[in-house]
Amino acid sequence: MSKLQHFGWFLARGFGPHGWGHPYLDWNYRWTRPDLYQDAARTLEQAGFDLVIIEDAPSLGSADTIDLRVRHAFGGPKHDPLLLAPYLFAATRHLGIAPTVNPAAYLPYTAARQFASLQHLSGHRLGLNVVTDTGSARHFSGAPQLGHDAAYDRAEEWLGGIRDLWRSWDEGALIEDAAGGRYADGSRLRATQHRGEYFSFDGPLNAVPFEQGEPAIVSPGGSGRGLAFAGTNSDVQLALAPLDEASIRAYRGRIHDAARAAGRRAEDVKVLFAIQPVIVSSSEEADRLVAASAHPDEAALTLIAQRQSSDLETDLTALDLDRPLDRGIFGDHVSEGSIRRLIGKHDDSTPLRRILAAHAQLGRLSDGSGFVGTAAEFADRIEELGEWGNDGVLLWGDLHPVTVHRMLDELVPILRRRGILRAEYVDGGLKANLGAF
Repeated sequence: MSKLQHFGWFLARGFGPHGWGHPYLDWNYRWTRPDLYQDAARTLEQAGFDLVIIEDAPSLGSADTIDLRVRHAFGGPKHDPLLLAPYLFAATRHLGIAPTVNPAAYLPYTAARQFASLQHLSGHRLGLNVVTDTGSARHFSGAPQLGHDAAYDRAEEWLGGIRDLWRSWDEGALIEDAAGGRYADGSRLRATQHRGEYFSFDGPLNAVPFEQGEPAIVSPGGSGRGLAFAGTNSDVQLALAPLDEASIRAYRGRIHDAARAAGRRAEDVKVLFAIQPVIVSSSEEADRLVAASAHPDEAALTLIAQRQSSDLETDLTALDLDRPLDRGIFGDHVSEGSIRRLIGKHDDSTPLRRILAAHAQLGRLSDGSGFVGTAAEFADRIEELGEWGNDGVLLWGDLHPVTVHRMLDELVPILRRRGILRAEYVDGGLKANLGAF
């Protein structure tokens, strides 16, 4: 039996040159202006989506590899998604917006004040995608580059400190008694002195309490430490995992165990799996695309190599495709997880050509080998995820009207008719809509 699921859009390229490298660049949107994103956000709200998560990386990476990041605009430039959020709020009434924020980049008091302001101005629709990227630490005064688990420790302290500031106005502190001439009771404001391992600041915060809850916290990450952070802090987990039943249930089980270990309920964290489908008009078209991808040409392999070179900050385009990939070419700045994602199921004797070809090859929704198919076939897949207890999905792509309409025009009516996609919102902002089912 179909059940309602939550839907979000993951803007995986961040606030960057949308349309670059695609034919729809000639729609002549300017990526530095808000119109492009506002048009797409209005469509997502009309579709009943809960939120948009905007990826970000505040750094262009190593000075030696900057050209790889910007040459094809895969890794940059990127503008600040927190400053894009007000324009998206102004264009919509219900859609949640979750820009990526890095604890290394925002001092807690400033962050608490800015986020509180946006939460009020948006009608309680702000989300915060908290990431722990440490490679950009050199850009921020006093932010040391930390190891994986220590970066999560810093994020935990940062978020806890921000929440202390948000809660520094005790119940009854805000009076707003115009007749009696008293706005607030200063005796109910707490000093909030924080002296931690990574941050030191005093309160109370000079922003008023929230009427309908704090901003929703989003987190990515699949490591043990990352899942523990999500279980303790997050309202939404951006999940990456194989979409078979065993993997879905196992991943969700780990998140739920982490939530219960932190004294929360399992249902307090909505687990949304990120998917990038290729929606086509017919099964025949899907079969044709999959068959064509089975033997990618040199141009397709070059494009994959360019994208991977940007992500890995290592030039793969200069390597001999017919020789095995030498892991020694990757510097210390490249994570082991990123290398594993490149290599996949291959071993060290596999030629680079086969590794890149595997990234170019597509599979069919109808047989579970991939995500190419019709809107009805993708709806079948989402419905199946719901039968396994899934909370919802994040569709992955540019926040460009062409991308959004291509993916949703046929899909939304099918999902609505099946009772999978909401037809209306509840009052109260993002957290209220996440908690509605």
